[in-house]
Amino acid sequence: MTRTAGAQIGCQRLSRFWGLGCPKIYHEAEDTLALKKADAGIAVSGATDAARAAADIVLMAPGLRVIVDAIKLARTTFERMQSYTIFRIAETIRIIIFMSLAIGVFQFYPVTALMIIVLALLNDIPILAIAYDNTKVREQPVRWNMHQVLVMASWLGLAGVLSSFLLFWILIVYMKLPLDFVQSVFFAKLVIAGHGTIYNTRIDDWFFKRPYPSWILFSATFSSRVIGTIIAVYGFGLMTPIGWEWALGMWAYALTWFVFNDAVKMLVLRFYHHLKGVVVEI
Repeated sequence: MTRTAGAQIGCQRLSRFWGLGCPKIYHEAEDTLALKKADAGIAVSGATDAARAAADIVLMAPGLRVIVDAIKLARTTFERMQSYTIFRIAETIRIIIFMSLAIGVFQFYPVTALMIIVLALLNDIPILAIAYDNTKVREQPVRWNMHQVLVMASWLGLAGVLSSFLLFWILIVYMKLPLDFVQSVFFAKLVIAGHGTIYNTRIDDWFFKRPYPSWILFSATFSSRVIGTIIAVYGFGLMTPIGWEWALGMWAYALTWFVFNDAVKMLVLRFYHHLKGVVVEI
């Protein structure tokens, strides 16, 4: 890395983010040869033309702050990708396993094909908003731990399956409600509860702790829930209307299970902490 007046100032901070020793700062006479031999040669603003030509990366702004900002952005992006991955796997388990068991074992179709299409469209809005969420910026380098991701997503998905079958038993076995009405209730439940899973997976702590969700993510999830609720309440020719009383009941049911799912997440995190003897980064 070539030497400038501001380079030494950011050296220690940069090395902390890399998780390595302090990067070498070379004098001008050594720049070209050192940059060619380096794993990633970086020429800062104000470097000689020879150093720029030999470097892998040329910084246009003074100092090393631009590298620190790039690493922060990369780690923020990683957290968002990991949150989406856990959410997507958990939702797939929650919907596919429940629907497969309900159809194969009980000969019950929880939702119609048209409801599945509407659910898919409403899910697209919050998923896009994950790209703008607030996340933690970790001090140490981050990497994928797919075993941990799969275990976390599986537990959250199975908790969702449990909540769906409990609702199935209440509506079909206990209350003996008509099939078309039950399908509309399940549609409302899947819309409301599904988007709540995003808040379970976005951080490795309780959902009410910092960093708080961005307004873009909150607005996307809340608006899609409201739209799905209104569709279930009035039907609009797509399904049997359930009315506001049942809709509000599904909100209460989904929010209760949302808190339960967050408790499941924390228990799994603590189990990994005890099992691996390390701080879990989900």
